[in-house]
Amino acid sequence: MRINSNYLKAGVAALALSFACGAQAKLNIFACEPEYAALAKELAPDAKIYAATTAMQDPHQVQARPSLIAKMRQADLAVCAGADLEVGWLPMLQMKSANAQVRSTDKGLFYAAEHTQTLDKLAQVDRSMGDVHAQGNPHLHFDPERLLEVAKALSAKMVSLDPDNRAAYESALADFSQRWQAAIAGWQSQAAPLKGKKVIAYHTSFRYLFNWLGMEQVGDLEPKPGLPPSTGHLASLQGRAGQGDVMAIIVASYQDERGANWLGERTGLPVVNLPMSVGGNDDAQNLFGLYDSVIHLLLGVNR
Repeated sequence: MRINSNYLKAGVAALALSFACGAQAKLNIFACEPEYAALAKELAPDAKIYAATTAMQDPHQVQARPSLIAKMRQADLAVCAGADLEVGWLPMLQMKSANAQVRSTDKGLFYAAEHTQTLDKLAQVDRSMGDVHAQGNPHLHFDPERLLEVAKALSAKMVSLDPDNRAAYESALADFSQRWQAAIAGWQSQAAPLKGKKVIAYHTSFRYLFNWLGMEQVGDLEPKPGLPPSTGHLASLQGRAGQGDVMAIIVASYQDERGANWLGERTGLPVVNLPMSVGGNDDAQNLFGLYDSVIHLLLGVNR
């Protein structure tokens, strides 16, 4: 019996595709934060991806619970912010999972902060300074250009771990890069009215966002990083707000709003809750939606 060559070629192609998809799906990714789970999904849509935290959690403070240990034990790749953001809990997960693959950046450990220039690096730190990061501010996912640098490095890491699917990873990166760069242009145009605006915010969670948009954080609700706002500190911020040039008070989705609300009531300034990461509100369901949401919310108070 003769076999039609076209059918044979189609069958071979389908078989090759099924093997490729199956191989890519075997890459098991543990993401420390939801923004990096979302980025991994863009770059490896068929991979198995688990996010250890949500946008409603403080990524500095996570319990190394058994379910996280089990997920890390299965991981081929762990993707984290780095710059010591996870220093309080990631080492415990690495130790208890006994997974040598995700203990070293030479293998399956990836720190985003090591692949771009971080802001606010410090030559030295001590405990009197509060919860600061010598390697720079770790919340770099709110700078789209830096995030694109991270995406390129993360894609290369995926290729190194799963070279048989190089073409799939490179194609996904090219697609994401094209859509992301187009989105950046749109965001910059939309957010132009925010340039030069001043805000009071909680922690330095949105340091990169404000830097990218040309905004200025003129006050921090924390007297020192990691310390809750005191009445005396809030009173000093009330005096600063009295200068009349502050647009709003900003808090992240997981942060305590009580200090912000106290200050807002006494100054008349709006308190804006921004999603810290993907999943922080109904609109921020992926990286594109996250940026759309924060810009929309900021523009909503710039009137």
